Amino acid sequence: MRPVRGERPAGLPAPVLARLREAVDIDAGLVAEDLTDPRVKDALARAEILITGWGSPRLDAAALDAVPELRAVLHAAGSVKGVVTPELWCRGITVGSAAAANALPVAEYTLAMILLSGKDLFAVRDRLRAERDAFGGWGLLPGIGNLGRRVGVIGASRIGRRLIELLRPFDLVPALSDPYVDEETATALGVPLLPLDELLRTSDVVTVHAPATPETRHLIGARELALMPDGAVLINTARGSLLDHDALVAELRTGRLSAILDVTDPEPLPASSPLYDLPNAVLTPHRAGSQGNETARLGLVVAEEAARLAAGLPLAHAVDPAALEREA
Repeated sequence: MRPVRGERPAGLPAPVLARLREAVDIDAGLVAEDLTDPRVKDALARAEILITGWGSPRLDAAALDAVPELRAVLHAAGSVKGVVTPELWCRGITVGSAAAANALPVAEYTLAMILLSGKDLFAVRDRLRAERDAFGGWGLLPGIGNLGRRVGVIGASRIGRRLIELLRPFDLVPALSDPYVDEETATALGVPLLPLDELLRTSDVVTVHAPATPETRHLIGARELALMPDGAVLINTARGSLLDHDALVAELRTGRLSAILDVTDPEPLPASSPLYDLPNAVLTPHRAGSQGNETARLGLVVAEEAARLAAGLPLAHAVDPAALEREA
């Protein structure tokens, strides 16, 4: 079984490459950024598996025509939404994804931001840098700390559920809002299920893990932000379009709330965006997902899926097209 990588040339980690070579015939040096490129035509004509990742070309009918023997697409990244098209399922091509593995570093990032913001760390860092002293000594600061801090999770996506798991060892109080989740599922997750407005009113931290759909565009706007209590923190690691950025900037300018944004709309932000200069906005450039050595985790998932295909077994992480729209 012969796979071709359809991603930007970044090199496969050695353990991933070794596992792939055990299972399939792979040319690790062959990267097809454009599936209609004549230079990769012969290899694509024989390929049975495409390994895709961030930056891969969209697999529409024209692209798939170049891979007539294709049996499966294995995505070594997060969401497959930017790569797959309905044409894949029309042709009976199986799609697998390492999105579940990518959920872990995003959840870890979110947990870190929750804990650090509870210590007011980002504001403390800025004040210490500006004033060069310990603000009058080491006295206790009222309103600081994570004991009993209420964390509202919007969206029981893979990442949302993984975050709920990571929150359990801490003295935090999580709650969930998701229109597709019932009380039984929420109970199994160990969290109360709340309407969105109630979650916003009763959370010290709100973290967004919902999918980007036409219905969720600007899910959090001026009305929703106004519901959040003074001093609350809004975290977004999902998609920038879920927040109305104009409304967010207006609310942040009052100093009432803080925001930690790993995703923005647009992305990247223009240099003129006021978010860069607001002291209560923390920006990171889409770093929550797998980075550096974490990408090996994604590659190993794909390598194991390739081995399952070669052995005639079903994928362990197959993508369900019916559920794809509701995935973050």
